[in-house]
Amino acid sequence: MTKFIALTFLLFSSNFIFSQKNKTKTTETPKPFVLGVIDEIQSKELNEKRTLNIYLPEGYNPAEDTKYPVIYLLDGSADEDFIHISGLVQFNSFEWINQVPKSIVVGIATVDRRRDFTFPTTVENDKTRFPTTGHSDQFIAFIEKELQPFIEKKYKTNDSKTIIGQSLGGLLGTEILLKKPTLFNKYVIVSPSLWWNNGSLLDLDSEMLKENFTQPTEIYIAVGKEGLAPTAIPHVMEVDANLLAEKLKESKSKNVKVYFDYFPEENHGSILHTAVSNSFKFFYPHI
Repeated sequence: MTKFIALTFLLFSSNFIFSQKNKTKTTETPKPFVLGVIDEIQSKELNEKRTLNIYLPEGYNPAEDTKYPVIYLLDGSADEDFIHISGLVQFNSFEWINQVPKSIVVGIATVDRRRDFTFPTTVENDKTRFPTTGHSDQFIAFIEKELQPFIEKKYKTNDSKTIIGQSLGGLLGTEILLKKPTLFNKYVIVSPSLWWNNGSLLDLDSEMLKENFTQPTEIYIAVGKEGLAPTAIPHVMEVDANLLAEKLKESKSKNVKVYFDYFPEENHGSILHTAVSNSFKFFYPHI
């Protein structure tokens, strides 16, 4: 009889515990993991609404006086480079790493990168392949006249502004550097598509460059083992990127620091992580 009671109690206890576990599993609501905020800006320059994915560093408080550097990320959609780069910034700003100051990341979500990141080309084949191409002037105006003022008004920012662009994004970063260098003071140009329009951006005048750089500007250029670019006239990606770095150095401007990185173990698809991580060491060697 005692054994029967003990067995009955054991079965009842097991069922009770099981039911409680089930109850816990079915009634708990998973909490979202929040990486940043999604903001929007209506652009007159582009005649469309643009989505911004924004990472705010730990401890960010709009009520406090602390201001932060801003990293503007091209190809900044959630399914592009925003999560990846925000993670790099967060990791490198941990106090036990202390490679990068705590920073705001502004990911500019992509709508049409061939339209936004390229200037007009005389190459007919590229016009055919990319029918919407050639409107980087409007996108640069958006950055200058709308995006930067919007971010600086709404968020706690200081004067440090970095742009990160890869491939066609690297082409746009290079165009901004050469035509409106004061928009940013740090440039991360990775695997730039300098073959665009038969490499016309590489026709640089050293004296003109020297005159254009009126403020301290740091430029990090990186390329992997990437070979020939997809264009009719042969352009080797590694050669073009190195040539850009060398021509910038030839300006001998006291305001310009240029660093070139070559990663033979990386390709056009894999290089971004290593390049951005190394750029932080170049920009902040003694933080």
